[in-house]
Amino acid sequence: MRLPCPICGSRSVSEFAYEGDATVVRPPLEADADAWFAAVYQRENPRGPHAELWHHIQGCRAFVRIERDTTTHEILGARLASPAGDDA
Repeated sequence: MRLPCPICGSRSVSEFAYEGDATVVRPPLEADADAWFAAVYQRENPRGPHAELWHHIQGCRAFVRIERDTTTHEILGARLASPAGDDA
Protein backbone atom coordinates (compact mmCIF):
# COMPACT_ATOMS: atom_id res chain seq x y z
CA MET A 1 0.00 0.00 0.00
CA ARG A 2 1.18 3.55 -0.73
CA LEU A 3 0.33 6.50 1.46
CA PRO A 4 0.29 10.13 0.34
CA CYS A 5 2.52 12.47 2.33
CA PRO A 6 1.60 16.14 1.78
CA ILE A 7 5.33 16.99 1.90
CA CYS A 8 7.07 14.03 0.22
CA GLY A 9 4.37 12.68 -2.12
CA SER A 10 3.26 9.07 -2.49
CA ARG A 11 5.42 6.72 -0.40
CA SER A 12 5.47 3.07 0.68
CA VAL A 13 3.53 2.29 3.83
CA SER A 14 6.79 0.83 5.22
CA GLU A 15 8.05 4.43 5.68
CA PHE A 16 5.18 5.20 8.09
CA ALA A 17 4.17 4.17 11.58
CA TYR A 18 0.46 3.86 12.35
CA GLU A 19 -0.37 6.16 15.27
CA GLY A 20 -4.02 5.24 15.66
CA ASP A 21 -7.55 6.48 15.19
CA ALA A 22 -7.55 10.20 14.40
CA THR A 23 -11.09 10.63 15.71
CA VAL A 24 -10.44 9.57 19.32
CA VAL A 25 -11.08 12.28 21.87
CA ARG A 26 -8.79 11.69 24.82
CA PRO A 27 -9.88 12.73 28.30
CA PRO A 28 -7.85 15.23 30.31
CA LEU A 29 -4.88 13.77 32.20
CA GLU A 30 -6.65 14.23 35.53
CA ALA A 31 -9.71 12.19 34.41
CA ASP A 32 -10.60 9.09 36.38
CA ALA A 33 -9.68 5.53 35.40
CA ASP A 34 -13.12 4.83 33.93
CA ALA A 35 -12.81 7.71 31.47
CA TRP A 36 -9.36 6.52 30.37
CA PHE A 37 -10.54 2.91 30.10
CA ALA A 38 -13.37 4.01 27.81
CA ALA A 39 -11.04 6.15 25.66
CA VAL A 40 -8.43 3.41 25.24
CA TYR A 41 -10.45 0.19 25.05
CA GLN A 42 -14.08 0.92 24.19
CA ARG A 43 -13.88 2.16 20.61
CA GLU A 44 -15.61 1.41 17.38
CA ASN A 45 -13.94 -0.64 14.66
CA PRO A 46 -15.41 1.20 11.67
CA ARG A 47 -16.04 -0.30 8.27
CA GLY A 48 -15.71 2.17 5.42
CA PRO A 49 -14.24 5.69 5.39
CA HIS A 50 -12.20 6.46 8.50
CA ALA A 51 -9.59 9.00 9.67
CA GLU A 52 -6.22 7.63 10.77
CA LEU A 53 -3.06 9.24 12.08
CA TRP A 54 0.25 8.16 10.50
CA HIS A 55 3.80 9.29 11.31
CA HIS A 56 6.20 9.53 8.35
CA ILE A 57 9.14 8.20 10.36
CA GLN A 58 11.43 7.38 7.41
CA GLY A 59 10.78 10.61 5.57
CA CYS A 60 9.93 14.13 6.64
CA ARG A 61 8.77 12.94 10.12
CA ALA A 62 5.44 14.74 9.73
CA PHE A 63 2.22 13.47 11.29
CA VAL A 64 -0.33 12.93 8.54
CA ARG A 65 -4.08 12.55 8.90
CA ILE A 66 -5.18 10.07 6.25
CA GLU A 67 -8.77 9.35 5.28
CA ARG A 68 -8.90 5.70 4.25
CA ASP A 69 -11.68 3.27 3.41
CA THR A 70 -11.04 0.34 5.75
CA THR A 71 -12.93 -2.03 3.47
CA THR A 72 -11.08 -1.35 0.21
CA HIS A 73 -7.93 0.44 1.55
CA GLU A 74 -8.63 3.26 -0.92
CA ILE A 75 -7.01 6.50 0.20
CA LEU A 76 -9.63 9.26 0.17
CA GLY A 77 -7.42 12.14 1.27
CA ALA A 78 -4.45 13.25 3.33
CA ARG A 79 -3.31 16.37 5.11
CA LEU A 80 -0.85 17.39 7.78
CA ALA A 81 -2.17 16.72 11.25
CA SER A 82 -2.68 19.65 13.57
CA PRO A 83 0.19 20.12 16.06
CA ALA A 84 -2.40 20.55 18.81
CA GLY A 85 -4.09 17.26 17.85
CA ASP A 86 -7.45 18.98 17.50
CA ASP A 87 -8.04 18.23 13.85
CA ALA A 88 -10.83 15.69 14.27
